[in-house]
Amino acid sequence: MCGIFAIIQSKCMTAQQVRQRCLFNSRLLRHRGPDWSGVWVSPDGTTALGHERLAIVDPVSGEQPLLSADGKIALCVNGEIYNHQQHRDHYKSYPFKTDSDCEVIIPLYLEFGSKCVDYLDGMFAFVLYDVEKGTVLSARDPMGICPMYIGKHADGSTWFASEAKALQNDCATIEWFAPGCKFTSSSGVERYYSPTWWGESVPTKSAELSKIRSLFIDSVEKRMMADVPFGVLLSGGLDSSLVASVAARALRRDGESKFSFPTLHSFCIGLPGSPDIIAAQKVAESIGTKHHSLTFTVQDGLDALRDVIYKLETYDVTTIRASTPMYFLARKIKSLGVKMVLSGEGADELFGGYLYFHNAPSSDDFHKECCRRVKKLHLFDNLRANKSTMAWGLEVRVPFLDKQFVEHVMEINPKEKQPSRKEKKIEKAILRQAFDDPVTPYLPKSVLWRQKEQFSDGVGYSWIDGVRDYATMQVTDEMFSQASTLYPVNTPATKEAFYYRQVFDELFHHASMPHTVECWVPKWSNTSDPSGRAIKEVHDAAYTGSMAKL
Repeated sequence: MCGIFAIIQSKCMTAQQVRQRCLFNSRLLRHRGPDWSGVWVSPDGTTALGHERLAIVDPVSGEQPLLSADGKIALCVNGEIYNHQQHRDHYKSYPFKTDSDCEVIIPLYLEFGSKCVDYLDGMFAFVLYDVEKGTVLSARDPMGICPMYIGKHADGSTWFASEAKALQNDCATIEWFAPGCKFTSSSGVERYYSPTWWGESVPTKSAELSKIRSLFIDSVEKRMMADVPFGVLLSGGLDSSLVASVAARALRRDGESKFSFPTLHSFCIGLPGSPDIIAAQKVAESIGTKHHSLTFTVQDGLDALRDVIYKLETYDVTTIRASTPMYFLARKIKSLGVKMVLSGEGADELFGGYLYFHNAPSSDDFHKECCRRVKKLHLFDNLRANKSTMAWGLEVRVPFLDKQFVEHVMEINPKEKQPSRKEKKIEKAILRQAFDDPVTPYLPKSVLWRQKEQFSDGVGYSWIDGVRDYATMQVTDEMFSQASTLYPVNTPATKEAFYYRQVFDELFHHASMPHTVECWVPKWSNTSDPSGRAIKEVHDAAYTGSMAKL
């Protein structure tokens, strides 16, 4: 991944001013791409593309912006195109300049125009400018794994950036660029990704455990494409453990014949003695990774809150809670020379894995909530996974959000996915069953059937308690009584939420910024606290007494 920035057809700046503005604003994204910086300005001086590179594939020659052979197409991309070799094989006569996976977008565009996005398998956000036509094409991957924002300048020009902080000083309006959508000069923003499940009709197909297993294995292995050392984030929960186990098997099977760095490193973080630290060590020993555990203190987390909010551009409570330890972990991983990791985001949305799903009143309601959660991933888990790691120039890839895998799982009858405390049916049961191999186990039974822990809980319960108590102390009753007046958009429901919002507004002054954030609140539960422990009578370590009513 990288950081991208674009100014399209400025009407109020000279060519030199366009270039300097692009350079200055791209610099705000340099944490995303510390390896190289590039800028391109159109011949008429109205358009500029900026790129801050994190080199994962073709680190030697893959600098951006990328240009077509005749220089008439310019492209900057944040992401990875996993089927790039298939396209390179097809376009054998095209004069590729690099081995970058992203360069295939140019010949695809030359053949298919804006429909080229339909042929991409990967995670991406890109801006392409056609000099001859004077038009722009930008697009974001179907699941919103790579972030992108769109801004409108007062002069009518359109701007794009990986993070909103690069737009807030110049644009009149800022919005997040919707996943699965593209922008063209002629049509504006339009949806290109509309799978069957998008309409939220309730599917009736039975689960095929072997298909779930094979699609997921394919997804993990295609994401191991890298020319640099990589690893896995391993919390010891089901999702990250399955990713790690499948990756470890692939490395053992193919070794140096396929991978430049055949040793798989796994990484975990938590407070000393936390549930995740203990479980992750057990998994690492079982699957044979070189494991690294990192601990942090509650005070470390409190000290980093302001930095985390700035890097993530959110005031959502659960995102900030979970991102803080991930922010620490990413820094440590990068210091060890690893530039890419696999992670387990997305499974809870696809399979209804959050504990509040136990309380869904019907299978139809369960399915619609899964659809809603998948559609909103770019505002929560994807945002956390991307921005908390890219704060240090570490790329995260998420196998559960492979397009084929998503479409298969979302077409399964929700009755087969829905958990039930009453029937002793654990969340994500069919995923667990798909990998419950008695002959060559993927995971120890105690991990394969471990109850869901939200990342912010699993790193240590006292982290949530400590950060909530600290934030509450920063907000007086009098201050909190003014919440609806001060913050009419997403009015904070707790003092913790109020504190985060206060910091957010100090960092981001633009009137559009509060509208780019949504707040994660569990359904079907009488609580304003997003922690899994707040789901009464479901979590084995649920809050009790007054805490259960927060």
